Amino acid sequence: MTNTEKTYTITEVSELYQVNSNTLRYYERIGLLPTIPRKSNGNRYFTREMLNWLEMVICLRHSGIPIEALKTYVKLLQQGEKTQKEREWLLKEQLETLYQRKENLQRSIDRLEHKISLYESGEINQATSYFEEYAILEDQENSWKE
Repeated sequence: MTNTEKTYTITEVSELYQVNSNTLRYYERIGLLPTIPRKSNGNRYFTREMLNWLEMVICLRHSGIPIEALKTYVKLLQQGEKTQKEREWLLKEQLETLYQRKENLQRSIDRLEHKISLYESGEINQATSYFEEYAILEDQENSWKE
């Protein structure tokens, strides 16, 4: 570290990224972050390079990547270019999972909007079950056939 390089305390980083300082310590402990250097008083400090690394971890966590998959990704990343294809495959697998979640979430949003519109219009049919109204069983049976 050069004398002119800006460093950040764990509190500053926590505020900057809206991440609990305990979470930052946890990420370091489980290997998602490189070892964070400490000043002579024992306090951690972050460099710009470390913030770049943290931004990657936070971005991937916000995208829903499980901790175990992220740990695998970080280990592969630390091994360098020879793991590029494995990292690409892992991210593609996670992207597919996100697309599936997005589809399920959109289906739920559509159903709720429809149900609310029935209430708002007064057309709510108490005799029809949720499963009948949305043909959930038919949807499930059709997905099993595919």
